[in-house]
Amino acid sequence: MSRFCNVSLSGISITESFIGLYFGVLAGRAGSSGSFNGTSTVARFNFPTGVCVDSAGNVFVADNNSIRKVTSAGIVTTLAGREGFAGHVDGTGSDARFYSPSGVAVDSAGNIFVGDGPDYTIRKVTSAGVVTTLAGLAGFDGNTDGTGTVARFGFPHGVAIDSAGNIFVADTFNNSIRKVTSSGVVTTLAGGSNGSTDGTGSAAQFAYPYGVTVDSAGNVFVADRNNHTIRKVTSAGVVTTLAGLAGFDGSANGTGSAARFNQPYGVAVDTEGNVLVADTDNNTIRKVTSAGVVTTLAGTPGVSGSTNGDMATFQGPRGIAVDATGNIFVGDTFNFTIRSSILP
Repeated sequence: MSRFCNVSLSGISITESFIGLYFGVLAGRAGSSGSFNGTSTVARFNFPTGVCVDSAGNVFVADNNSIRKVTSAGIVTTLAGREGFAGHVDGTGSDARFYSPSGVAVDSAGNIFVGDGPDYTIRKVTSAGVVTTLAGLAGFDGNTDGTGTVARFGFPHGVAIDSAGNIFVADTFNNSIRKVTSSGVVTTLAGGSNGSTDGTGSAAQFAYPYGVTVDSAGNVFVADRNNHTIRKVTSAGVVTTLAGLAGFDGSANGTGSAARFNQPYGVAVDTEGNVLVADTDNNTIRKVTSAGVVTTLAGTPGVSGSTNGDMATFQGPRGIAVDATGNIFVGDTFNFTIRSSILP
């Protein structure tokens, strides 16, 4: 069914007839990388990965050793870190340093939590840009549970936060899902070895999990990248496969193991419990219901591009976030842009 919508995106009025999701550019310019702040297409990104969105509609982006902020009007500023300068320094604003951060999540107070992968740490950034290290020790990898700098990670990528302030981490090289309390106490929720086995706690296996998200009931959903699957982990650490079939890539829609993904990187959960997926190597945005029914929302499998509209194309999207009204935000990594949907 075709609908007619008049919307304003990045300060530009758009009238579009469409079926399904409309995607436009919130900030950045396809094919043009850089680190400029500014409004909409004046701004530049350099392989943006993780994205998250707060209750005011601000989007936060892990980009080029920094955390960027994009307002709903497309105004881009750097909240913390300095583009192009890698390191591990706690501090405020441009005095802080990150090392290729990839995952971001925002809590109800506006604090940003960051998976600082090659530094093996989880960082916290206040709304004023004050950066501290919550858990892990920079430069030291491992698989140790503990508090603060005692804990060790093996390349943490995706992060998500629940209503109680607990942070869940896709600890990629450890093939595990870790839990970090607001006071920095780290435990392993599930996994710890490479494979695709469903099970409880350490009996479960993952294969390079990358993105995580958490629903209102405390269930964690995982983009299990090298298994080409979407996994579900309960608060008790019980792991099941929601959709996809381990070891089989593809782009088929369907239910449960009949569906196929290709190197999914990012996941987000909406208010209805649907899991939205940045299906990276398919260049698509997918939707998985709580019953495991998979559909494609935007993009064409195997087709890369930067077209806007109801026939949108993407190029290696990695980050995905959804706000309370169902608008989707995508870190379109190899287009160097942040894309936004307008739902019909």
